[in-house]
Amino acid sequence: MLDVSPTRVYCFPTGVGKTTLVQKACEALVSSGVGLEGFYTEEVREGGRRVGFDVVTLTGERGHLSRIREGAGASHARREYMVGQYVVDLPSFENLALPLFRHTGAADGGSRKVFVIDEIGKMELFSQSFIRAVRQTLESSSCTILGTIPVPKGKPLGLVEEVRSRRDVKVFNVSKENRNTLLQDILTTLQECLKHGSQN
Repeated sequence: MLDVSPTRVYCFPTGVGKTTLVQKACEALVSSGVGLEGFYTEEVREGGRRVGFDVVTLTGERGHLSRIREGAGASHARREYMVGQYVVDLPSFENLALPLFRHTGAADGGSRKVFVIDEIGKMELFSQSFIRAVRQTLESSSCTILGTIPVPKGKPLGLVEEVRSRRDVKVFNVSKENRNTLLQDILTTLQECLKHGSQN
């Protein structure tokens, strides 16, 4: 069931090719004349081994999100934020991602726009400024959001559960089996939201 209340968020559990799915959705939206803003996360590999993640804006700017910690026991002047073996580079993430949120509340005379947040996950949630920006964007009536959230496991993540439980959120559960067939459903849902948003 599609909820057509003012804020719309479309989220996908992560880990099964969701960023590729988000990128394909973005390509299709741009080709149909929809404006896009936001960011996605991308694995960084060296010699076939994953060494971290980058945050990449839809305009192609790139910055570190995290890297594998090199050298156990190394001391650092600033506080380290860790997720598993990865050290999160909070300043790099915030410098690239946070400015993107500044334009989400400003509707350009009814223009059709989707804001992409890939992802709302453990690494990103170390940033209190990011949490505030996501909450403000969720409350904005002028923005359709295409976002990703992780599958629930372990200790619940506050903002992720807030997003998941909102009545104006439609969650698509992405799996390796359905990821290739979900694209059209996602695009149809986003187009419905954009159409509804332009009528308000």
